[in-house]
Amino acid sequence: MSEPAVDTARPHPPERSARPEVSPEPGPRAVGPVVVAAITSVTLLLLAGRYGYHRDELYFLLAGRHLDWGYVDQGPLVPALARLLDMIAPDNLVVLRTPSAMVAGGAVLLVAAIVRELGAGRAAQTFAAVLAALSGIVLANGHLLSTTTVDLLVWLAAAWCVVRLLRTGDTRWALGIGLALGVGMLNKVLPALLAVGLIAGVAIAGPRRLLRDRWVLAAAGIAALLAAPNLIWQAVHGFPQLGVAASIADGDSSYSGRLDAFILHFVIISPYAVPIWIAGLVALLRRSQWRAYRAVGWSWLVVVVVVLVAGGKGYYDAPLLLVLTAVGAVVTTAWASRGSVWLRRGLLAVGVPLFLLPSIVLLPVLPAERLPAFVVDVNYDAGETIGWPAFADSLAAVHRGLPPEEHARAVILTGNYGEAGAVARYGPARGLPVAYSGHNSMAHFGRPPAGADVVIAVGWERPDPLTAWFDACALAGRVDQRVEVDNDENGGPIYVCRGLRRPWAQIWDTEVRRTG
Repeated sequence: MSEPAVDTARPHPPERSARPEVSPEPGPRAVGPVVVAAITSVTLLLLAGRYGYHRDELYFLLAGRHLDWGYVDQGPLVPALARLLDMIAPDNLVVLRTPSAMVAGGAVLLVAAIVRELGAGRAAQTFAAVLAALSGIVLANGHLLSTTTVDLLVWLAAAWCVVRLLRTGDTRWALGIGLALGVGMLNKVLPALLAVGLIAGVAIAGPRRLLRDRWVLAAAGIAALLAAPNLIWQAVHGFPQLGVAASIADGDSSYSGRLDAFILHFVIISPYAVPIWIAGLVALLRRSQWRAYRAVGWSWLVVVVVVLVAGGKGYYDAPLLLVLTAVGAVVTTAWASRGSVWLRRGLLAVGVPLFLLPSIVLLPVLPAERLPAFVVDVNYDAGETIGWPAFADSLAAVHRGLPPEEHARAVILTGNYGEAGAVARYGPARGLPVAYSGHNSMAHFGRPPAGADVVIAVGWERPDPLTAWFDACALAGRVDQRVEVDNDENGGPIYVCRGLRRPWAQIWDTEVRRTG
């Protein structure tokens, strides 16, 4: 009889589960983060009416009167939101800033939710919520209506979906990532940077199977579909946002410069939080039990390198710093619970006063008329929310000084969109003519009429290049905001120019827009 055939093939290895080797269950639900988030939102609402509009908010309100699928410097989301809020409660600063206050509370909850996904307990979740609530990026963006405010929510929502996907192995959570990124692309193109970081992180650290997963591909389709209106507008208009980005890289911004961008990473959450988010990054990259989340750490490294090399603003990747802070809160809480517990917790408590400093310089808690100079030096945006009604008064005084026969032929030409927005907001009650500007999308909102040959010009430190457009320009006054604040307008010259050398149609697109 013949011997039975022996199967000499090597045994097949067991099939690897799609579920990552991490804690299969999230941590317990905690009430602490909810309380912290509520306190954050309520505090921001109570302070929302202090000082006044920010120049960007005045611009958003003006852009909302010219709704489009895109703008030179942003997508349609925030201008549309500003218009809606202004229709609900015209000229109401608190209503305009209410969504931002709610976003700040939502950001606190998302940071705590990321900690919970890591399997951490209530103490770590609450600690992370406090770190987020007192961080500069949350307080600053929670006080003002801004495209950066929307970015904060979009990036954190996408990050939470990423962590949940990596914990559970359920790739359907990729749809949440795609939805967040797509909505975010209607605000700014920055979520595309987050997408690049996430793809690179997965390619470096895995699991690489995600790059060909059908749910991930479907999420990419959702993001592209939602972003399409803004991207098509950008393509039709020659991608003007790339020009704005190039200007930022060249230093045409208050928050630009690679060194400034690098330094900002160490203060934008808080100096207190720096060792915490560094510990979080190290843990993501080195802890074997958190191998499944390693792509998140690499994502931030890729994004921050792109930001610094490209000359972007230092706050672009700040939401990912909050994610690293969330991870670091887990590490820090565990560190404070072993060894010399009272000593370690005491060291954490000693740093709390340093953590309270952002609330002083980022929120309007001091009287505007006695605002210390160092506050504006640290927080540029504080100075940009002060004195806009008085700015309009200064222009009105010059306008009243014109001969009566020139009133009908006069317009206002501003150097930036904030000044034009201030005239649109406060000008009608003061009898001011319409303001025009070549700054960013203001250039697309219209040029002065052909008969406007008398111009009140503000926003230029020198009359050049005004003298190239007019026969004569004379100093007629200065901006007096009636407070001692060092911002871009206070004390600036106001010129009256007469004798338009060429029609506006000839000089607007080729010259005025370049100087705005």
